[in-house]
Amino acid sequence: MNLTVLRLKLSMLMASIGIILLGLAIGLIVAKLAFGATIGISLIMGLLTFIIILNVIQWLFGPYLIQAIYHTVEVTPTDPQYSWLYSLVSEAAYYNKIQMPKVFIANVPFPNAFAYGSPIAGKRIAFTMPILKLLNREELLAVAGHELGHLKHRDVEVMLAVGLIPALIFYLGYWIFWGGLFGEGGNRNNNGGLILLVGLAMVAVSYLFQFLVLFINRMREAYADVNSATTVPGGAENLQMALAKLTLATDPNALEKYKKKQGATGQLGSMLFFNSPSPDEEIPAYNAQQLVEVWKHTKVSALSDFFMDHPHPAKRIQLLEKIKRNM
Repeated sequence: MNLTVLRLKLSMLMASIGIILLGLAIGLIVAKLAFGATIGISLIMGLLTFIIILNVIQWLFGPYLIQAIYHTVEVTPTDPQYSWLYSLVSEAAYYNKIQMPKVFIANVPFPNAFAYGSPIAGKRIAFTMPILKLLNREELLAVAGHELGHLKHRDVEVMLAVGLIPALIFYLGYWIFWGGLFGEGGNRNNNGGLILLVGLAMVAVSYLFQFLVLFINRMREAYADVNSATTVPGGAENLQMALAKLTLATDPNALEKYKKKQGATGQLGSMLFFNSPSPDEEIPAYNAQQLVEVWKHTKVSALSDFFMDHPHPAKRIQLLEKIKRNM
């Protein structure tokens, strides 16, 4: 296995385990101090059960909500207009050695692609109309390789598990604030001021844990990039071009900005891959290639993407370069 990939996998594993254990430890200690050992442990278990049930329901039925919001329409192998897209995803699935997911086109006005699904809805991959116009076939194949990486690595389930921790700490702070501030029968607790501070502190800590969740998500995105580069022919180069085109679609002046100020943050958006407004005109391949070359030599600070759910684009380009050199 490529050393870069191995390090990434180990980092994801250790970070995920660390966040879960740290969050549970903080929750148990604070709950025990606030309510006593027996009630504290029972409270943690009750809150975890409540949060898990809510998240599982969201996970199971979320794809149908996405379908409604994005106005997705399924593409079939015999679709008279978009059967080529089904064939493209089928090719990417073959390279990834995974079962063919359902393919959808989303009728929204920005270029995007994302993977989602549940045991009820099945595994799905969706492309918006603008991205089909913006990227060529090879670039779309690389994007499909990225999205199938999310499905193959079970990123939805992983992020669901990691996301339980901030929710647990938030609700624990809420319970400490209201359940500890007022005692049995609604009588005010003598230590209400201290308990108030503890509850508010726990709520604040829950938001700090969100930054750790973002960190995990950035690593999952990087791992999906690696999946495309190592499974789809030409995946690394074509994914680089796709990233550059989508960035230029967001900001036509991105090339000049990165030339003048290397290490700029750059922002791409949410979901599981890209999200940007629809371009008014075609993105020249030459401009996209220039932007890729600039990113290859951009020095990126460690905190450049601290608030982002995706890595800085230059980091993604440079990681793909490492993969290319070691293949």
